[in-house]
Order: sequence, then structure tokens, then C-alpha cells
Amino acid sequence: MINAKLLNPKNIVVVGGSDDITKAGGKVLKNLLNGGFPGDIYVVNPKAPVVQGLTAFADVSLLPRTDLAVIAVAARYCPGIVRTLATEKGTGGFIILSAGFGEENGEGAALEKEIVEIINSTGGTLIGPNCIGFLNNNYHGVFTEPIPRLSPKGIDFISGSGATAVFILETAITGGLPFSTVWSVGNSAQTGVEDVLEHLDVTFDPLTSSRIILLYIENIADPQRFLKNSSSLIRKGCRIAAIKAGSSEAGSRAASSHTGAMASPDTAVDALLRKAGVVRCYSRADLAAVAALFTYKPLKGRRIAIVTHAGGPAVMLTDALSEGGMEIPSLSGPAADRLLEKLFPGSSVANPIDFLATGTAEQLGHIIDACENDFDEIDAIAVIFGSPGLFPVDDVYSLLHDKIRSCRKPIYPVLPSVINVKREIAEFIAHGNAIFTDEVLFGRALCRVNATPAPAVPEKREDVTAGSSDLNGRSSRTDIRVIREVIDGAGEGYLPPEKVTILLKATGIETVPESVVTSIEAAVRSAASMGYPVVMKVVGPVHKSDIGGVTLNIGNEERVREEYTRMMSLPEVTAILIQKMISGSELFCGATRDGRFGHLVMAGMGGIFIEVFRDVATALVPVSEQEARSMIRSLKSYKIIKGVRGAGGVNEEAFTRVITALSDLLAAAPEIAEMDINPLLGTPDRIVAVDARIRVGSQQSAVSSQIRQE
Repeated sequence: MINAKLLNPKNIVVVGGSDDITKAGGKVLKNLLNGGFPGDIYVVNPKAPVVQGLTAFADVSLLPRTDLAVIAVAARYCPGIVRTLATEKGTGGFIILSAGFGEENGEGAALEKEIVEIINSTGGTLIGPNCIGFLNNNYHGVFTEPIPRLSPKGIDFISGSGATAVFILETAITGGLPFSTVWSVGNSAQTGVEDVLEHLDVTFDPLTSSRIILLYIENIADPQRFLKNSSSLIRKGCRIAAIKAGSSEAGSRAASSHTGAMASPDTAVDALLRKAGVVRCYSRADLAAVAALFTYKPLKGRRIAIVTHAGGPAVMLTDALSEGGMEIPSLSGPAADRLLEKLFPGSSVANPIDFLATGTAEQLGHIIDACENDFDEIDAIAVIFGSPGLFPVDDVYSLLHDKIRSCRKPIYPVLPSVINVKREIAEFIAHGNAIFTDEVLFGRALCRVNATPAPAVPEKREDVTAGSSDLNGRSSRTDIRVIREVIDGAGEGYLPPEKVTILLKATGIETVPESVVTSIEAAVRSAASMGYPVVMKVVGPVHKSDIGGVTLNIGNEERVREEYTRMMSLPEVTAILIQKMISGSELFCGATRDGRFGHLVMAGMGGIFIEVFRDVATALVPVSEQEARSMIRSLKSYKIIKGVRGAGGVNEEAFTRVITALSDLLAAAPEIAEMDINPLLGTPDRIVAVDARIRVGSQQSAVSSQIRQE
């Protein structure tokens, strides 16, 4: 529990404070003194009677009662110091800057555990260890620089890495971003990212709380809490962006060695952030650009006017926005003609709107007014304005400042001349504006923000009961009784085809007519009853196509007999599956179970090339209809689903219902460890499951991996 003694202490002690400001204890003391903390500041140093002008205490036992302790001594001394402070001095807030704990070895982990047990026993709050500290508007409890401009409505920033926090702060500060709090959680021995998010959620005040939250995380220890509190904050009006590092195998190894914690699976993290409505970023500059966007009016639409006095940056921004799904509408007609008359000869208003290197502040004002009032096809305005250093640009930046506040549509200032007009940019920032210095970085950030969906809202679903045979209708009901009968009667491992079919039908997913045979004569009878052509597949091997275990378009009895004989001679084959041959676009839907994140549902284009193209969208169970549609529409192959070049495409609503039906199945049978439905054959009218496999895992693992959204 994050308490008041950490957030707003009446007095602070620095244990290990010194005159040497090149060391953590000395620098954090200097920052506290320079930061204007109104309460008493104490310092403990057994070797110096006076430290930075303060009378030093030789031992923590000599201190008066103290709310907050910032500790910068060797790890082995920390448990004893913490015990004295917590049990004798009433200390309730602890910031341990020191390293040498769980991130290093088992001995350090034991020290860390002991410290947490002491602090927990007295109801205290611990930040760290192995961190740069904590700062807010009350005090500067960090040993690093720079100290950002602080404002109650600034950014709440939470970082799992101290050094990275510093680098992100530097990037953000140069872009004009203020901060409210900086949480460097370090090893997260007691207080981690999820705890801080929960605190921000529980204490959120619509009048005083920050509306922007930035995260740097290497591990998500509790996905359920993260989802609950981040999505809650966003629904309250906050905007959240996060870097989740450690996505590659090598990056995961680096994160593990850095924090002592296993990095979270990247695909699951991506699905979690998307479900929560958190914008995912991939670099410090990316995070700062997204944060800057959060300070501007929300974009309603995707149609952007690019205003520039330099052609090249406008071209690059156009490319970046177009590649990210934004639109740059062409401007023409009487309004465009009237605007062109107000600009110098040679200017262009086609969009990008180029008013030349000689363009004036007055002309920029005319352009912005036209985009605001005359062009309904414009939703936002990006203004690129630098300087070759020939003349001052104060009037341009002053106009931008005024228009940003007065216009209904968002205006984004891209100001690349960080050297030539350094003074003017500094003044622009000082007036409360955030800026972008790189047009491509800005464009990609805008696309990423615009593509991030709102937090998924759990649907109020009808009770799932036995009932409907409407296999593709949303009104169909999952037959939990049948599902549980199959799962409870199954051991661990892959289910036989007939059991898979029962589960799909009980969930409301249509299947192609099929039968499993173990003799040539049974195969002939089955094929004849279905009507030619048919498909024959081996039963037993997981990857049928790899061993030649799938034959399509079998049109007569002779071919049935030939293929049966051939297939039964293949390794590990126990039977033959015969299906009616049908046609349609090949789709895929599947799932896998993660120990912490729960079931991850995947959907995309299917067939034998699924692992080649890797065009798959993901979501965490439970998956709402809203999320399922978002998954489908995020696919690169969405145009195929919609239909191209006269092709009929796929019934999007039916595909949506298959995804949600699969989510229902996984909720009813959490023991399912993985499953594939590949292919699903889709037409404009229906979607049918042609081939599927389901592997059942342990019940214990199933219980521990479920995730719920409240």
C-alpha cells in the first residue's frame, strides 16, 4: 500500500548522505536541499559531523521520528537500518537506492526478502531497491539529473529501469513535457508497476490528477491487475503509453539479467496492452512523441492537413502518415482557390499546403483558419516550420501558440530547427507547448495513437446454456454441459477428431460433414454418402500436410481406395478422416494458454502459409465482439476479407462470431492448452471449420492462468 509518508512526508532522512555529490547519497541529498522541501532533512553519516551544511547523525538509532528514509549504503547494512527505522522511528516510507539485491544473486535476494518482510509488518511502503528514487511536487528524492519541470497536471511516469528513466526524462524534457511524479521501482521488491497503477486508479481525482501516464516495463508480474487498473484509468479520461522491452529472446535475456525477473511473452503483452487501450511504444523518442500528442486535443478522424514551408519534410510526413493508415485529402474548389490567392506565387494548397520558405506568419494564419473553418475534409493540422537562420520566427511561433488554443481541430507543431531558433523554441515550450522535432517520428506516433482502440468493455452476455443450433448466429449458446463432459473425460494431450467436432458444435462453430474410418469399405461408404468430391486426411500426426497426409478433391471410389491404402502406410497414422469437399477463403483461428496471461486468441488468414505471412491478430480471453471486429480489421489481409477484384470476400460478422465463440469455449474449458482451427473456409454467407486440433493440459495450470476483466 502506497502511503502518505512516501508521498508527502513531514521529514526525510538520507542514510549514507555525504558531501560527495558524485555518489548517490550525496547527490540525492543535494537534490532534496535544492528542491525546496519544506520539512526537516536529516542525514546519517558516521564519518562526518556535518554534511552539506547539515549536522549529521552517526547512527539511525540517534534520529528523531522520521517519515521517509532514502537509503544509499551497501546492501548488507540495509536490513538492520530498515528494522530500526520501521520499528523505532515510525518511518513509513523507504526509498532504497542501493544495488546488490535480487538482481545480483541469491544472497542479495534474501536481503531483499528480509527488508520487505520488515516493512510489510509495519505497514510501510518501499520503492526499490536498485532504483534512482522517487520525486513529486513535494520533494526530489532521486540521485539523478535532470529534474523535470513539475506540475500537478504533468505526467505520471513509472519505470522499471533507473537509467532508462533518466534517458526518457531527458528526451521528454527537450520536447517540453512537464511531470507530476517519477516512480523508479527498480527491483519492485514490494511496489511494482501494477501497484503504482492501482494507486493512481484508486486515488484518481478528476479535478487534480494527471491525465497522462508513461510506463517503461520489462516484466508484467500481474497482468490481471495491470489490465483492470490501466483500462479503468483510461475510461476515467487518462491516456497511457508504454514501452515493454524484452520482446526478443536476447532482449528477454537482457531484461532477466537486469532486473532478476523473467520478461513477459511479447505476443501476450501486445494483446494485453491493446485490450487495456494502452499505446505501445518502442523507443524513448517514440514514447516522448506519443506523450506530446497526449497533451493536444484528441484527434477525431484520420484526415490530416500538412502545412509546410519546406517540401522534403512534408513528403516524408505524408509517407509516414499514409503508411500508418491516415489520409492526406486533396484540397480543391473555391475555398482552396481563395486560400491560394492569399499566398505568394508558387505556393500550393493541394495538401501538403506549401507556402514556401518566404511564407509569413500572416499567411500561416490564413492557412490554419481555412483548415479550421473551410475544409470539412480536414480533422487535424500538422505544421512544419523550421528556419535556415536568416530571420527570427517569433511571430510564427506566437501565432501557433494562439491557434493551438483557439482552434477546435488539433494543431501539431513540428519544429525541426533546434539549433537555429533554439531561443524561440525554448520560449514556445515555456508557454506550455510540447513540440515534435522529427516529422516521421511524429507521423508514426500519431498513427500508433490513432490505431490503439479504446479499452475493451466486457459484454453483458446471455447465459451460456444448452440450446441453439444456429451455428453462426450470436444468439447461439455455448453448451457448457457438453463441453465439460468432453473435457472432464479427456486426459492430457490431443483430443481425437470426433471429440474436437463435438466441442466446436457445442460452442456454435459450424463444421464440415466428416467421419473417421478404419477400413477401406467404410471409407468408400462414407465418401459415397457425403457425395463427391471429398477430402481425406490422416488421423494421428499433428502436421498432416508435412507427411503428405491430406488429399483434396477426391472424385471417385477408386481414388478413395488408393488414398486410403497410401495414407494408412504413413508413420503414426491410426485412422482416416473423410470430409465433404467445400471451397472458400482460408482463414485461421486458434489459441494458446500462458501461465500468467491466460488464453491468447489468434485470428487471421489461414492455410499452409500461415507461418510464412504471419498476418495474425491477437487478443486475450474474454474477447468481446468489439475486440473481435478490431482484430479482423487490423489484419494486413483485411482487403481480402472484404473482397477484392470481384471476389466475394468473407462474411465479417460470421468471422467475428467464430472468434467470440472460441473465446467462450476457452472460458468454459480453461484446461485447453492450445488449439488451431486451420483452415476455416469463409464465404460471403458462412464460415465453416474444416480442420482443427485441440490439446488439453493440466487442470492446475488452467486455474492459475485465467485472466478476468472487471
